[in-house]
Amino acid sequence: MSFNERVINFSAGPSILPVEVMEQAARDMLNCNGSGMSVMEMSHRSKDYQNIIDTAEQDLRDLMNIPDNYKVLFLQGGESMQFAQIPLNLFRNSKKADFIVTGTWAKKAASEAKKFGTVNILASSEADIFTYIPKPDPATYSKDADYFYITLNNTIYGTHYNWLPETGDVPLVTDMSSCILSEEVDVTKFGLITAGAQKNIGPAGVTLAIIREDLIGHAGPNCPTMLDYKTQADNGSMYNTPPTFGIYIAGLTFKWLKNLGGLKAMEEINKRKAAKLYDAIDESKMFRCPVVKEDRSLMNVVFVTGDETLDKKFVADAKAEGLVNLGGHRSVGGMRASIYNAMPESGVDKLIDFMHRFEKENA
Repeated sequence: MSFNERVINFSAGPSILPVEVMEQAARDMLNCNGSGMSVMEMSHRSKDYQNIIDTAEQDLRDLMNIPDNYKVLFLQGGESMQFAQIPLNLFRNSKKADFIVTGTWAKKAASEAKKFGTVNILASSEADIFTYIPKPDPATYSKDADYFYITLNNTIYGTHYNWLPETGDVPLVTDMSSCILSEEVDVTKFGLITAGAQKNIGPAGVTLAIIREDLIGHAGPNCPTMLDYKTQADNGSMYNTPPTFGIYIAGLTFKWLKNLGGLKAMEEINKRKAAKLYDAIDESKMFRCPVVKEDRSLMNVVFVTGDETLDKKFVADAKAEGLVNLGGHRSVGGMRASIYNAMPESGVDKLIDFMHRFEKENA
């Protein structure tokens, strides 16, 4: 099936996957890599599957230029599990963490961390409906914090960090779920990167953790075995049965990105897609983007008309045109176009064309 036979899916997650990846998975469905079985039937202890997960890890390391002193873990439980797993593993000395709250997920991560230690909210943009990334005074940073937490891209509110806090010896930890692999990042700036797969990596069910080795092995005695990063690191992400199919799809996605030219090429494409969509919004008399320009996300473009009834009509009419999942998050309303890596530029072009027609017909 070609892209033209499918709806154009702007879902924030689970989200669009590369057609080439799904076509390869379809070809492998009954006989993966000549094994005579589906990857879903394959023992995770087999040589066939070991090759799949090893190749996926190496391709990810190549894409992100991950140094040797970082472990790559394929976990389960989603990013919401990480909200607890991070403090359980990183609260080791002061049991204190600094947070910048830029949206729902950062707020939930802070709330979960409070169960295990002290959370210092250095800054929050909640009073302004999370329409920007606040910049706290570095003098307020806790020098003795066990970690410093940010959500790099805010899926619901369409914001993204264009800077990183200089935290010195305090490990910088980030939820990168909705922007991982969309742009080049310097992994060495972070002590820990976590990301749910269902935006830019593969199907829901896999969670990545890229963690510096010196941060492993410090979980307290009450940390559940499965939530100790050391358990997963020592067992190559296979202490128990991992999400085998999801990891396999992730591996295909990594290959797809490498064939595309890597993250530098992907970032250029993403910037071009986002720029034309934001330009269409900013030039419109009907639509507007509430996010300050310098903090706008490349992945999640939010926009509104200012009229809730008109917003709902836009979403419904767009769906009738094959442009689906454009409704904003239930907590904020309006519209949101998630234009992840797998969204072709032609999909963005069709959305812009529809926006122009809708404005003419509903002005």
